[in-house]
Amino acid sequence: MTRSTKKETNRENLLNQGVTMLMGQGYHGTGLQEVLDAVNIPKGSFYNYFGSKENFGAEVIQHYIDPFITRLAAHLQQSGTDALGGIRFYFNELIAELEKDQFRGGCLLGNLMGEIGDTSEVCQKSLQSAVKRYRDLLQAGLAKAQQQGTVRLDKSAEDMADLLINTWQGALLRMKIEKSSMPVKQCCEQLLGEFFRA
Repeated sequence: MTRSTKKETNRENLLNQGVTMLMGQGYHGTGLQEVLDAVNIPKGSFYNYFGSKENFGAEVIQHYIDPFITRLAAHLQQSGTDALGGIRFYFNELIAELEKDQFRGGCLLGNLMGEIGDTSEVCQKSLQSAVKRYRDLLQAGLAKAQQQGTVRLDKSAEDMADLLINTWQGALLRMKIEKSSMPVKQCCEQLLGEFFRA
């Protein structure tokens, strides 16, 4: 393995472990040594990859959201003439996974927004960027659904995408305390099944 390949593999392993630990223990509950030990990388090497815990947290946030964006984009692409159906299918998949995981974890973005969203400027900017990337893709999907005639035209796609993200995040928090998928199901059924419909 070349040095650059090994460095990329180590970086990827650190980010994957970061997602797991930040999801399970939170930002303040996760120590860098614990992350490094889990992936068998010496502490001195960490700063070659990220520079600081805050920078690590900011990159973990982007690493976490990337697969969700890729997956949603794939659903929108595959849905062809039914963008709203693609969005609904995507959220139904997420709900099924949350049920399978017995409602543990929720969403790393929402968890970190509550924990460090107003205390770490570096992580705050990364959270804002992740939410904007996600929102922009939902907005594009809803705009496509408007063109297809399945979503109402009296509300902007941007406003509906914001409402969906805000409601979903709140529903995820209720899901965690109630140990039930009812809040997230209600969010999707009420918005995607009724309120957004043309």
